[in-house]
Amino acid sequence: MLIGVDASRAISPQRTGTENYSFHLIRGLLAIDGRNSYRLYFNRPPPLGLLEGCPGVEKKAIPFPRLWTHLRLSIEMAQYPPDVLFIPAHVLPLVHPPRSVVTIHDLGYLYYPQAHPLLERLYLDLSTRFSSRLAAHLIAASHATKADLVAKYGVADSKISVIHLGLGEEFRVTTEREPLERVREKYGLQGEYLLYVGRIHPRKNLSRLLEAFRLFRERMPGYMLVIAGRGSQQALGEAAHMENMRLLGYVEQGDLPALLSGARAFILPSLYEGFGLPMVEAMACGTPVAASDIPALREVGAEAVLFFDPHNVQDMAQAMERIASDETLRQELVARGLERARGFSWARCAQETLAVLERVGGPYV
Repeated sequence: MLIGVDASRAISPQRTGTENYSFHLIRGLLAIDGRNSYRLYFNRPPPLGLLEGCPGVEKKAIPFPRLWTHLRLSIEMAQYPPDVLFIPAHVLPLVHPPRSVVTIHDLGYLYYPQAHPLLERLYLDLSTRFSSRLAAHLIAASHATKADLVAKYGVADSKISVIHLGLGEEFRVTTEREPLERVREKYGLQGEYLLYVGRIHPRKNLSRLLEAFRLFRERMPGYMLVIAGRGSQQALGEAAHMENMRLLGYVEQGDLPALLSGARAFILPSLYEGFGLPMVEAMACGTPVAASDIPALREVGAEAVLFFDPHNVQDMAQAMERIASDETLRQELVARGLERARGFSWARCAQETLAVLERVGGPYV
């Protein structure tokens, strides 16, 4: 069977959520699948050496200036369709094989429309609605996202498989002084710090995080708040220049394990998430986590996370104080987090995804 994969996101020079998912899942599929052949579609030539040495893989670069998915990839599908097409992130091309599988990561734009420009919101809605209706099968990153697809778009429960994201082997407890000190020096970090990793975006609730941090510092001075991730500082307003806060921007993947390991705690204050991978990465690095009590994070974090009300600044500040000062609680969260993180791997994610692709690629009943 020939499996076609939209690999355009996997070659992003600054990988975050869906880009990391695409990159690691494609690598995982190629590592475990000795039965099928693959054709990877790129919107520009992939870097030299990417996925070299993988048998049965064809890398096809088909550059196009705009609307690559709906125009150029559609033309490719019309001329040379694979047996099964896999789209790792939301957007199914207008022309596609009947046996197509699409991963839907979240429907945050429906819950917080004000966080997206009008045209972007309309595109997200229409493209996800299109994929939900016409794909042969959907993969949801969490049961929370599956429930949203059923409730918001009327997708049949049987059409959706829940497959949790994986965790890279590089995310593990870092105790050696050299990488910890190198990251501190590189990013100018001094003393104890609380860490957030993710996009700077309204639904990430960073304005309340900053308010909560001010309250936290009144009771526990000396801490720094570190925010790592892409996005405009304008989204933070005047708080972007707050004392004792560092905005790092995009952090290289190789620096993340040490940055997470060196934090006193990881804080994830999001109003909505489809999965929350940075939270799992923090747990794997032995860093205690405090996070919003929302469906996806409750599902993924389970008993390994200290939860707070993301709408209540006082509750968030109290959680930050507890996780920073209560050593018994900290050690319990570290132990639970390490155990919980062992359940997430890209190998498992790839195996479960391959099972879906082969089921869809089989003869229709």
